[in-house]
Amino acid sequence: MFVVLIRTITLYLLIIVGIRLLGKHQIGQLEPSELVLALIIADLASVPMQDNGIPLLAGLIPIIVLLSLSTILTVLSTKSIRFRAILCGKPSIVVENGQVVERELRKNRLTVDELMEELRIQGYSDFKSIKFAMLETSGQLSVLPYAKDRPVTATQMGLSPEEKGLPVILISDGRLLAHNLKGMGYEEVWLEKQLAVHGLHRPSQALLLTVDEAGNTYCISKEGKT
Repeated sequence: MFVVLIRTITLYLLIIVGIRLLGKHQIGQLEPSELVLALIIADLASVPMQDNGIPLLAGLIPIIVLLSLSTILTVLSTKSIRFRAILCGKPSIVVENGQVVERELRKNRLTVDELMEELRIQGYSDFKSIKFAMLETSGQLSVLPYAKDRPVTATQMGLSPEEKGLPVILISDGRLLAHNLKGMGYEEVWLEKQLAVHGLHRPSQALLLTVDEAGNTYCISKEGKT
C-alpha cells in the first residue's frame, strides 16, 4: 500500500509540474493538441498507479517525453504563424455584419442554437448588433459589436477618471497579509483605523480587505464578526 501511495504521489507531482511548465494559457484554454496531451497523460499515469508490477519509469518516461514534445511544439508555434495554423487551426468568422455565416458553422460543427447560447452568455440576444463574431481556436467565441452598440467610454464623454490601480489584498479570510501592508507603505495603526471605519475591531473579523493605489479601501466583514 505504501508503494502505491509513493508511486501515485510521484506521478501526480510530475504531472502538476509538467502542466505548470506549459504556462497559464494552456491551463486556461486547451488547444486540440493540448487536449490530446492531457488525455494521453491521464491514461499513462493511471496504469503505473494501479499496477505495481509495472516499473515506475515506464510511466514517467512517456509523460516526460510528451511534456517535452508539447513544449517544443509550443515554442515552434510562437515562432511560426504557419506552423501554429497547422497545429491549432485558424479562427472562424461565424457572424459577419449581423448575418450568420452558415458555411463556417457547418465547418466547425456548430449549430445555430449553440451559437445563440454563446451569444446570450456574453449579453447579446440577437445578431443585429454584432459586427463580427469569431470562433477562436480554443473554442471560445469572441464578439465585436457595431460601434453604435459598444459601451460609451470615459474618453468619448470627455472625462478623465482617476486611475485607482490594482487592488492589493491586506486581509484574506481573517488573516493579515503583513507583507502586502508594508509593501503599500501602511502601518498597523492605519489598518486599525480602516477597520474601525467599517465597524470592525480586529483583522479576524474581516473576510476581505483591499486597498488600491489611490488609498481607497474595500472591506467585507465576516458573518457574525467573530
